[in-house]
Amino acid sequence: MGKAGLPVSPLAPARFPDLPVIAGIDFASAAAGVKYQGRADVTLIRIAPGSTLAGAFTRSSTRAACVLDNQAKLAQGGDAPEGAAILINSGNANAFTGARGQQSVDAVCAAVAGALELPQGRVFTSSTGVIGEPLPHDRIVGVVDDLARGLDAGGAAGAARAIMTTDTFPKGACAEAGGIRIAGIAKGSGMIAPDMATMLVYVFTDAAIPAALLQQALSAGMDGTFNAITVDSDTSTSDALILAATGRADAAPITDLDSPAGRDFVTALHGVMRDLAHQVVRDGEGATKFVEIAVTGAADDADAHRVAMAIANSPLVKTAIAGEDANWGRIVMAVGKSGAQADRDRLTIRFGDMVLARDGWRDPGYDEAAASAYMKNEDLRIGVDLGLGQGARTVWTCDLTHGYIDINADYRS
Repeated sequence: MGKAGLPVSPLAPARFPDLPVIAGIDFASAAAGVKYQGRADVTLIRIAPGSTLAGAFTRSSTRAACVLDNQAKLAQGGDAPEGAAILINSGNANAFTGARGQQSVDAVCAAVAGALELPQGRVFTSSTGVIGEPLPHDRIVGVVDDLARGLDAGGAAGAARAIMTTDTFPKGACAEAGGIRIAGIAKGSGMIAPDMATMLVYVFTDAAIPAALLQQALSAGMDGTFNAITVDSDTSTSDALILAATGRADAAPITDLDSPAGRDFVTALHGVMRDLAHQVVRDGEGATKFVEIAVTGAADDADAHRVAMAIANSPLVKTAIAGEDANWGRIVMAVGKSGAQADRDRLTIRFGDMVLARDGWRDPGYDEAAASAYMKNEDLRIGVDLGLGQGARTVWTCDLTHGYIDINADYRS
């Protein structure tokens, strides 16, 4: 069973990966009773002196206090000469909590700064869970000293589990490039239609890289990873991604992202980001299908993204997928409503390798039995070519089942 008492998603990986130790990163988790009882719900991550930081955050107009605080701190620069820390709690989003929200952030940051002898401006917090409930920050402050004493370089798996809410499995991914290690953890299952990152994501590397280049590398990967997934079209108040580079690798420092070493690092980083993003979709609340939607032939990339997201977020498309119904007419509908430039008579629709429709009409070779059989797969690919230009975009989503209703109808109880 997952942390929320739910059956583990049928799309979950076979096991949590063996994440490499990233020199200069330590983890600790503890049970503070923020909402959940009998489980770890607070995580502390210590980042070594001399590290650099980068981040991406939700653009929601109702951002949580911790997001606003993190953004303000990173706006002052991504260098952490004295080190840094991240404190994450699950069960309470500390969002829409007025002035008390910032007071809670300040109290937690002060406690962590004192315990780890860090400047408060290098302590970052994340909160995930119920919106509109005051954060019982005294419970978190009460376990900070225990967390500080328990910091361990091998604690990533425990941290990945402690940050879960409705997730049914912990999420981790890693890569190596030219002697540089990268490892990340994430949480996310519902309220997923990011406009920067998704829910909560933390990625660490031992690369030596200036903060500006680290931010550039992170930002360059967003559109093809965390901004290309959706579970339910809802953007969280709390989405945050923090990337830290400790500079402890034996590899030479990265001073140019266009150098061979720089390109290899960026490719590996984006691979970890994509892996984590896909795991969030595979853990979509109630999901039984993982769906790739590839749009080509659009007037431009922006139009391709509009079409892809219109399909991915359509309740009619997603319920047809859940019912294993090869109803390609719903794809036609979603293309038409997207607002992107489209021409009915140039449209081609594919499920997997099968062409279902082309040139404004059902394909002469369309085979309903074959299309229906394809829909029984757990991993599906929908291809749409608009026949208008060179624009292209791929996004990932999941189906919409009654399980989504079951989970969210009583989320606060």
